Amino acid sequence: MERAIRKAAVLGSGVMGAAIAAQLANAGIQTYLLDIVPTELTTQEKARGLSLNDAAVRNRLANEAKVRLLKTKPAPLFTARNVELIAPGNLEDDLARIAEVDWVIEAVVEKLEVKQDLWAKVEAYWHPGMIVSTNTSGVSINRMIEGRSEAFRQSFLGTHFFNPPRYMKLLEIIPGRDTDASVIAFMKWVGERVLGKGVVLAKDTPNFIANRIGTYGLMVTFAEMMRDGWTIEEVDAMTGKAIGRPKSATFRTLDMVGLDTFVHVAGNVYSSVYNDTEKAAFQVPELLHTMLANGWLGDKSGQGFYKKTKTATGKEILALDYTTQTYMPLTKRKFVGVEQAKAAGGLKKRIKALAYSPTKEGQFVWNVLKEVLLYSAAKLPEIADDIVSIDNAMKWGFNWELGPFETWDVLGVPQAIARMKQEGDVIPTWVEDMLASGKTSFYTKESAIRYYQTLAGEQQEEEREREQMQLAAYKEKAKPILANPGASLIDIGDGVACLEFHSPNNAIGYDIVDMMFKSIDEVEQNWRGLVIHNEAKNFCVGANLMLILSEAQDDNWDDINYLVNRFQQASMRMKYAQRPIVAAPFGMTLGGGTEVCLPAARIQAAAETYMGLVEVGVGVIPGGGGTKEVLLRMTKAADQVDSKVDLQPFVNRAFETIALAKVSTSGEEARDIGLLRERDAVSINRDHLLYDAKQAVLALDLAGYTAPLAEEVRVVGADGKAVLKLGAYGMYQGGYISQHDLKIAGKLAHVLAGGDVNRSTYVSEQYLLDLEREAFLSLCGEPKSQERMIHMLTKGKPLRN
Repeated sequence: MERAIRKAAVLGSGVMGAAIAAQLANAGIQTYLLDIVPTELTTQEKARGLSLNDAAVRNRLANEAKVRLLKTKPAPLFTARNVELIAPGNLEDDLARIAEVDWVIEAVVEKLEVKQDLWAKVEAYWHPGMIVSTNTSGVSINRMIEGRSEAFRQSFLGTHFFNPPRYMKLLEIIPGRDTDASVIAFMKWVGERVLGKGVVLAKDTPNFIANRIGTYGLMVTFAEMMRDGWTIEEVDAMTGKAIGRPKSATFRTLDMVGLDTFVHVAGNVYSSVYNDTEKAAFQVPELLHTMLANGWLGDKSGQGFYKKTKTATGKEILALDYTTQTYMPLTKRKFVGVEQAKAAGGLKKRIKALAYSPTKEGQFVWNVLKEVLLYSAAKLPEIADDIVSIDNAMKWGFNWELGPFETWDVLGVPQAIARMKQEGDVIPTWVEDMLASGKTSFYTKESAIRYYQTLAGEQQEEEREREQMQLAAYKEKAKPILANPGASLIDIGDGVACLEFHSPNNAIGYDIVDMMFKSIDEVEQNWRGLVIHNEAKNFCVGANLMLILSEAQDDNWDDINYLVNRFQQASMRMKYAQRPIVAAPFGMTLGGGTEVCLPAARIQAAAETYMGLVEVGVGVIPGGGGTKEVLLRMTKAADQVDSKVDLQPFVNRAFETIALAKVSTSGEEARDIGLLRERDAVSINRDHLLYDAKQAVLALDLAGYTAPLAEEVRVVGADGKAVLKLGAYGMYQGGYISQHDLKIAGKLAHVLAGGDVNRSTYVSEQYLLDLEREAFLSLCGEPKSQERMIHMLTKGKPLRN
């Protein structure tokens, strides 16, 4: 029988254990969540008359963890209903249940003896085929299972998730000395395809790959700061987006991680390595010990390197002055080197400009980068077999935009090494050998295939699974089928084309709408089907709001009417195309972005898709067919049951979805909201999204896809509109919405009710589109709506007026 993970058990229900259980549930895996039995009753348990023998007490820790999953922000679950896949229990009464599962993950306290004792108990219930793994972040994999049977050891490995598991891409798989190769391969597949992770194979060394390199980089940054007297906020200004690191940079990142966690991780390396120079690099500075003693742990304690305080005018963020150990107001200082780097262009030019800047800040950045690059090269092959593993670990585990060796290539390997030697640094032998052989970079690219330099001096093709399709690779192979400044039609093989948006912020304007028409015409004649997808940070955050506002302020109503009508007709053209169209959204998919997806034959959404019609936030209603499509989605279920079923509850749901600007927190929650249908699907791994969407197109084509027939829509009419408006008025009276919100709600109610016709009248889709467009245009003319548009464009958030 083919191997699969149908049921799992997580041992330990702390922050990581519970979050791992949540991700397993997100993947549809039934999971036992087990923890130790409490030894004391809480006050509440005593008041309820419970004893230590009651199940509610014995399962308390796991039960509390399950409740916590529903309250945690950001949500660890794709949808609240997934929590039902998690069954809480305890390690004394329920450990025998693990005999049922395919995978046991240990996530208990980071103490070797505790883990060894637990694995001894687990082996009593182990059976051939069961995977056993630990989520340790630093305890030796091999020492942990000393004394276990050979068969058990062959099924054992490390599976180190990064916190929070739902959002952090990295999963480090650490084989033990005896781990069977088939187990490693299978768990790599599970990590990537089932759990949606980016998998890196690491070695059983202190802190594995990402935490080893990342902690070293943070320690180096700290040392450079202390040596030259930089302030906390100055260092963060130089070590964030300027060099391709997260916006949280150095010290905001440490506050989020928690100083206690960081000190533990650094201390683990310090106590485990024997090289004096390396040991000194991981020695925790006295300042951090003082902060720990003071309870300044970061976000979890309310203060760390930064502290949020309340003032008479709102909230203020203070930064730690480590020389006096007091918190001071932030001082925003602009650095010449940083500003010049920003002006240089994209990320690669920015990093190179700043690292080689003759300014003091340039020297600081160079010193930090140099140490990380040299350390990463020196740790091969100790912590990983290749440079790709280190680069991916840092990108996926620490959210760096470029890994160390990719950064080295950007700096120019010969140029960087020349400077390093000038400064007295020792270059790892294998890097010197690479240069001596005439190779001047760690990576090269040929015909969209990337090759990397091995320690043996060879060029190795970077491994890429067939599911990891990238539009960029197809664009390198051939010119677009069609293109304009806002969008392109790309050949992605097997007779399937992809419509890619690439306007600024992927905002929908004339170019994208025109390309939608042209692409559908082209695909109907010459292709098997179409995917709508792109590789930006977000799929699409809506229509070109600046364009709409400018036209409205200039009273160019005919132009707005033309654009909105064209967008509506493009949506209808999609819906009734003769070839299958699959929309593949991801990230922020808002307003017009959602409207592009709704008419597609299928939606193949990424798990992290935040979808919703948010137009009320800028003073209008969805005008590109979105209002009509949501109404159809909600009411179709009723008509499929019985054409006489009361539509009002279904229309009410459509009204709430749009009027409250509901946005899903995941692809699965988009289904709960009603934006995804039963036939739509979700890809848990974003890297596989384009592949999955293409396969959906091919499957529809092979099944003999035919376009849907035009449909008449039953509406609730004037009576139903009154019900909707009454509900909105109640919210206005209660102070929940403004008078302008009430006006927008009235316009929305008119469209969703089908105007002032009689109840259960059947109308055409075009009739509803006309109502939708009329409401959109009238609201564009409202001064308060224009105020909302201006506020969104200038402040980046909605105005409640």
